[in-house]
Amino acid sequence: MKTLAEIAAQLQGYDPQALSADGVGDFLAKLVLPVQETEQVGVLEALGRVLARDLVSPISVPPHDNSAMDGFAFDGAQLASGALQLEVVGTALAGKAWQGEVQPGQCVKIMTGAIMPAGLDTVVPQEFTKTLDDGRIAIPAGLLQPGDNRRHKGEDLMEGRPALLAGERLGPAACGLIASLGIPRVEVFRRLRVAYFSTGDEILSLGEPQREGAVYDSNRYTVHGLLTRVGCEVIDLGVVRDEPALLEQAFRDAASRADAIITSGGVSVGEADYTKAMMKKLGDVAFWKIAMRPGRPMAVGRIGESVLFGLPGNPVAVMVTFLAFVRPALLRMMGARVEPQLYLKARSAEAMRKKPGRTEYQRGTVTRAADGGLEVRTTGNQGSGVLSSMVQANGLIVLHHGQGNVGVGELVDVMMFDGAM
Repeated sequence: MKTLAEIAAQLQGYDPQALSADGVGDFLAKLVLPVQETEQVGVLEALGRVLARDLVSPISVPPHDNSAMDGFAFDGAQLASGALQLEVVGTALAGKAWQGEVQPGQCVKIMTGAIMPAGLDTVVPQEFTKTLDDGRIAIPAGLLQPGDNRRHKGEDLMEGRPALLAGERLGPAACGLIASLGIPRVEVFRRLRVAYFSTGDEILSLGEPQREGAVYDSNRYTVHGLLTRVGCEVIDLGVVRDEPALLEQAFRDAASRADAIITSGGVSVGEADYTKAMMKKLGDVAFWKIAMRPGRPMAVGRIGESVLFGLPGNPVAVMVTFLAFVRPALLRMMGARVEPQLYLKARSAEAMRKKPGRTEYQRGTVTRAADGGLEVRTTGNQGSGVLSSMVQANGLIVLHHGQGNVGVGELVDVMMFDGAM
């Protein structure tokens, strides 16, 4: 396991007093390690879990050539002669193979999903045919090619080949795919355990009476929700006062129980330094000033075997730093394959002032413009304590490190919340 100094030495231009957003991502990618323990879970419990081993298909899907729609199956080689008139000699139903033989000039009525009878490779949709007085069907010329409307054996999944790869975070479609293979249980990485607590004498827990200068703790609830959406097992340690003994106890408790520790507050310049001092005392911790807005101060490192993320105290800054940095790191710890961040392109509906040299995350709302394109506008006041702006937004407008002012109509990148918020 590398120390923070060893990781920093691998990064070009590393400066903890002016670290770029990209630099944070690079550092965390080298810091965190995936959990190793796995467990078997049923398909209904697999949603959101990370597959620990490649899942090899025990069967082919579909298991036979079958019809893609209701219609009539026939030998497509006959299409070379132009329009056809075919005698219907039977009916093939889904779930039951038709056992007869089909001669030239004949066809079989077939239902969607039914096995293609031997020697037949093409299906004409029922609506493309006309039934003649003698019971035969007429197929006009030029509508079909041989092989049309036939699903091939294994065209979805082939027996003996990987159906899902290790590191796949299982969504509803993946769970359905597993079930389609007849597999009742899968091996996944165990849930990541994450301990969280808020720090500060000014923080009130719900149920406490208001007092001058104090605020109710919102971070505890937003972080709990964000961690739950990621799929972590959350260990809620509540609010910890700015007292060394209490902070030490909280950090030691968290490190003994969790794979990762998240705190909010106590890492900014000018704040009471008990939290910083305790992080330094108990672990290998770096304190960063990130070239970003909101969320400039952040601490990261290890306490024991646990990875530490010390986030700012302001509510919006907590969520932005979580989405931009902590969430991808936790997914790596869960064993998931983490792809580069995908951005939605949208036209800015307003001018935005921006100086190069830092990354800004503006809360924004993406809507469909009158011309059918996508446009985005900010939610108004972008102060890091304006929590309502995150409720109104459906994504973060990402103004990158080297980017300057944005004019009306210019394309900008948007990190959509999707299922993360």
